[in-house]
Order: sequence, then C-alpha cells, then structure tokens
Amino acid sequence: MAKTSFYGTGRRKKSIARVYLVPGTGVITVNKRSIDEYFGLETLKVIVRQPLVATDTADKFDVKVNVHGGGYTGQAGAVRHGIARALLQADADYRPVLKKAGYLTRDPRMKERKKYGLKAARRAPQFSKR
Repeated sequence: MAKTSFYGTGRRKKSIARVYLVPGTGVITVNKRSIDEYFGLETLKVIVRQPLVATDTADKFDVKVNVHGGGYTGQAGAVRHGIARALLQADADYRPVLKKAGYLTRDPRMKERKKYGLKAARRAPQFSKR
C-alpha cells in the first residue's frame, strides 16, 4: 500500500506547526477549523497558500495543520514552512521552486531579550535634565 500522507514541521518565532498533506481537493484545516475561520486577515491566508500556489498543487492536496505558540503572523509563517517541507516529501522535484521562493528556509529572527537597566530590549528610560 502506498503512503498517502506527507508530514512537515514548520517553525517561525515561537510558533510550531505540524502539517499533514493528504491527496484531496484543496481543503485547508487549521486546528480543526477552516482556514477562513482561523486566520482572519486575507494576507495570512495568502501566506499559508504560497507554497501550494508556487508548485501548482493547490487543488491536489488537503492540508491538516496543528499549530500552537506565538501570534497569528508567526503561526501563518510556520504553517507555510511546514507545507513547503511536506511538499518536498510528496515530490522532491518541487525543491528548486520552493528553494528559490525561500519557503524552505527557517526564518531565524526571534524576539530580542530585555536587558537590565532598560525598559525593553533597547528602549532606555526617559532622560530628564532635572
């Protein structure tokens, strides 16, 4: 029996997405809710669909995602990364397209830690002459 499910883990900031691709009609489910329900902003939905559009597989796979941590933008980035990795498992020929678009690269940017003597990572206390 052929393997019918493809898996990819995506990460961005504090978000981690576990993505499963199953041959289907293009339905995207995030945390047991539709993509339209879960991601309110249209830009986030576009970000999630980018790897599928780049490889012309938007209507060939159903996408099931479990994502936690971070905010909506970080979660959308994590889902995109996971979908790209799962597509590689489905077909290695997609690699040049996904690599060129930058969907396989883990975004290393993280929140900078707060330093002592400052109010935030770089924000200094307000200066007053008197």
